[in-house]
Amino acid sequence: MVMRRSFLAGIILSAAIALPSSAAERDIVIASTTSTENSGLFGAILPIFEAASGIRVKVVAVGTGQAIKLARNGDADVLFVHHRTSEEKFVAEGFGVKRFGVMYNDFVLVGPKADPAGVRAMTDAPAALAKIAAAKAVFASRGDDSGTHKKERGLWRAAQVDAQAASGQWYRETGSGMGATLNTAAGLGAYALADRGTWIGFANKGDLEIMVEGDKRLFNPYGVILVNPAKHKHIKAADGQAFIDWLVSSAGQKAIADYKLGGLQLFFPNAKKAGS
Repeated sequence: MVMRRSFLAGIILSAAIALPSSAAERDIVIASTTSTENSGLFGAILPIFEAASGIRVKVVAVGTGQAIKLARNGDADVLFVHHRTSEEKFVAEGFGVKRFGVMYNDFVLVGPKADPAGVRAMTDAPAALAKIAAAKAVFASRGDDSGTHKKERGLWRAAQVDAQAASGQWYRETGSGMGATLNTAAGLGAYALADRGTWIGFANKGDLEIMVEGDKRLFNPYGVILVNPAKHKHIKAADGQAFIDWLVSSAGQKAIADYKLGGLQLFFPNAKKAGS
């Protein structure tokens, strides 16, 4: 009887080992930005995808620059960020299979209620930054090579201001994510550039208010890319593509559109629009 039980146990154990990595063990890693995480978007939409697919998703939320490095090194199956030039370069260099537009929102320039630089209600973002620099008003920058930081640097160039030269003076680089940088701005009474999604979800606004918005140069598109399995054989291409396919499907796009805070929509789906 003991031998029979041992034999049966061996069969059961062998069968368990032979089972494929099925739905119970399916998982992918997404390298993404702090804005998708801090805004609460992933917390809202990922459970919907996981319930529909059986694929668990782990998010590594860092700045866009760092997310791209992780994906290039094969430390993620999917890249989901918001700096189109960098995304297209990632694909062109063979590290990504194809870029899919997913959604968009915009950036806003926020600042203290007192508005020492006098930029409130301006609609020209570079001109507003030039006024902030001229007034030597404190500006909190992420300084982390994120998508937001890349956008900010482009706006400073458009303003013909070398903000980096004032680093440690009126220009303060936090080297941190969007939430931490907004906390710093609130504490210092500083201006900052933020994506609207994180701004809406940010609780500790202090006396910060939106100062500048509506400039077409503040447009903020997000793209998703499968990391190329030809570069890294361990990439879970099928499950990663399943996530991408869901994101751009009507179900995924609806989940993005349905995510709101205080009645405000944080992201706008645009997977089917040209140039997204």
